[in-house]
Amino acid sequence: MTRILVIDDEASVRDMMRQTLERAGYEVVEAGDGKQGMAQLRQQPIDLVITDILMPEQEGIETIHMLRKEFPHVKILAISGGGKKGKLDVLPVARTFGAHNTLAKPFERKDLLDAVSALVSGE
Repeated sequence: MTRILVIDDEASVRDMMRQTLERAGYEVVEAGDGKQGMAQLRQQPIDLVITDILMPEQEGIETIHMLRKEFPHVKILAISGGGKKGKLDVLPVARTFGAHNTLAKPFERKDLLDAVSALVSGE
């Protein structure tokens, strides 16, 4: 079974993604920020990481950078809704640092499943 780590500081977003992914047959682990996410990765194998970009503690770009160094085999899907003071398009930066794909918030459940399926299958 594919194990996915969802990193997002918004509990409601994590919950929606967890429910959607579990219904599709994935095993899901959650973390509220990049530090917690990296700790989860060091404790158990993960196939795919979905990380928000703008978070307190350790944000997504730093997390992606660390993932590429420590866990180069892990697929990364970066998500972001931009900044609170207007739209800040950080998703291209996430790709530059090693995210395999990106998804802008808000997104539909189908878009999430399509992006995850493509990464898991290697498309």
